[in-house]
Amino acid sequence: MTNKVGMTITQLPTGTYATPAALAVRGGSFRDRRDFTATAVLIEHPDGDLLIDAGFGRDAGAHIASLPFYRRSAHTLGPTAAAQLDAHGYDRSRLLGVLVTHTHWDHVSGLDSLDVPVWINDDELAYARKATSDRVFATVAAGHELRTYRFDGPAHLGFPASHDVYGDGSVVIVPAAGHTTGSIIVFVTAPGDRRYAFIGDLTWQLDGITEHAERPLLMRYLADSDARQVRADLARIIAIADRYQIVPAHDARGYRGIPVLAPR
Repeated sequence: MTNKVGMTITQLPTGTYATPAALAVRGGSFRDRRDFTATAVLIEHPDGDLLIDAGFGRDAGAHIASLPFYRRSAHTLGPTAAAQLDAHGYDRSRLLGVLVTHTHWDHVSGLDSLDVPVWINDDELAYARKATSDRVFATVAAGHELRTYRFDGPAHLGFPASHDVYGDGSVVIVPAAGHTTGSIIVFVTAPGDRRYAFIGDLTWQLDGITEHAERPLLMRYLADSDARQVRADLARIIAIADRYQIVPAHDARGYRGIPVLAPR
């Protein structure tokens, strides 16, 4: 189906945190430091707008401090997504909500300053409610409307089911339940047939696509709910990498060419 005229896509970088490549991708070096980005993406659509993830919030320092010691990293905070929207003069009444790729802290921290619904599927909501080492979602989502959706559409690009947000093919969500039990991938088709796959934490770095390299064994054990499912979904994404701009949530290289939401 043809996507709507007037749809735009912009990025809202909210900060970074440092991680050795050896802990990010199989075969990486401890001498190679990677700055993991925490970035929200604004989809502006004639039928209402969505943020994909929320990035760092105003209380990100406290959120990091609440994590187990082995998950804390040196971090640099930038303006929150909320602050960037306001600086741009954005009309927040247009925002339908935040579509979370999953509920780990670095994707939801910014909900602490966004009073909008949270779009989430039942499996990821159940995952978040059982979480013990990362309770940030429970903190920042308190008081938000939780808008659940179902994968009520057909198979899409090799994934078994889908949900078409606007009904026009411009934003299609598919299940990728390996990193967490309700993780998703968001396919976006913008005007000019520009195609993006926002893959969340399916892989943390583009190396996972270009080098076919999954997470190191220890990190697969610590970070993934189902490493076999991650591997299968990674293969699906690699198969379409010649047709889509692949955007791992934490690799700034994936966001190249997506304009930054500028202040007015």
